Amino acid sequence: MASLSQYIMLLLFIAVCFTAVNGCHRSDRAALLAFKAALKEPYLGIFNTWTGNDCCRNWYGVSCDPESHRVADINLRGESEDPIFERAHRTGYMTGYISPAICKLKRLSSLTIADWKGITGEIPRCVTSIPFLRIIDLIGNKLSGEIPADIGRLHRLTVFNIADNYVTGRIPESLTNLSSLMHLDLRNNRISGPIPRDIGRLPMLSRALLSRNHISGTIPESIARIYRLADLDLSMNQISGQIPASLGKMAVLATLNLDFNKLSGALPASLLASGISNLNVSKNSLEGRIPDVFGPRSYFTVLDLSFNYLSGPIPKSISQASYIGHLDLSHNHLCGRIPPGSPFDHLEGSQFAYNDCLCGKPLKAC
Repeated sequence: MASLSQYIMLLLFIAVCFTAVNGCHRSDRAALLAFKAALKEPYLGIFNTWTGNDCCRNWYGVSCDPESHRVADINLRGESEDPIFERAHRTGYMTGYISPAICKLKRLSSLTIADWKGITGEIPRCVTSIPFLRIIDLIGNKLSGEIPADIGRLHRLTVFNIADNYVTGRIPESLTNLSSLMHLDLRNNRISGPIPRDIGRLPMLSRALLSRNHISGTIPESIARIYRLADLDLSMNQISGQIPASLGKMAVLATLNLDFNKLSGALPASLLASGISNLNVSKNSLEGRIPDVFGPRSYFTVLDLSFNYLSGPIPKSISQASYIGHLDLSHNHLCGRIPPGSPFDHLEGSQFAYNDCLCGKPLKAC
């Protein structure tokens, strides 16, 4: 016969198995309830679903790993096509703050708390201790404070999106340790200081969106080493110095927005003879001539060189470009005849206005 102690152990084992099958981990449930307590969502009632012992079933925005029954994903978006939003005929609004209790979800892989418009406070510094975190998406709130200095501890992180908040401080140097990072979106914050010099250590990065901040310093040469980078947006900052010619030699870079900065020096010829199809360097202090390097491989949906100090003629080779959709050369010091034919036959005079002495269609005849 089994001893009493063996019988008790069997009962405990059965209880643990029953809990694993029929409910989420007790500590995960407690962490979620503490997270909920720090937030107020008055219109949609999404937290009304957060009842009962099993946080893995029917808790809005919560998903669990099917094997471990640990919370793996929190996906709360204030703008969604979910029926709960359609019935309310409105987008979401939430106040409060993101409780550090979220960091007790040690198997959390995805943290999305996006577009709630009223959530304040800081990004909990302890998020860097969640070892399996792959996605942090906190876009569209009113978060303040700084990016956690040791964000580089999250070696599995692929998405870091904190756009449209009030985040301040510098981009931490440790961010360059995020070897799995593919999407970096820091747009529309109050981030200052330079771009980390070693940002080229992010081998998987495909999008780097840093516009509408107070970023200063120069464009690091190391960016050109990011082989997969397709979209680089540094516009509306205070970046100075010259544009590295190496940006035009990047393998897959298709969009380069550098407008509204303090960039100076010449426009690198490599940018016009590259695979970049959307190039905006307007509202800087670029000078010298527009390089005469266009050819059949030149394909631009947008080419905006306006509001600089560019001089000399419009290059004749620009007529050899296979396509230029939107071209703006206004507000420079260009002079001479506008080349006839494509791409100029579909452009307006405003796209050549405020130069020294341009003439020809669509401006006045020479």
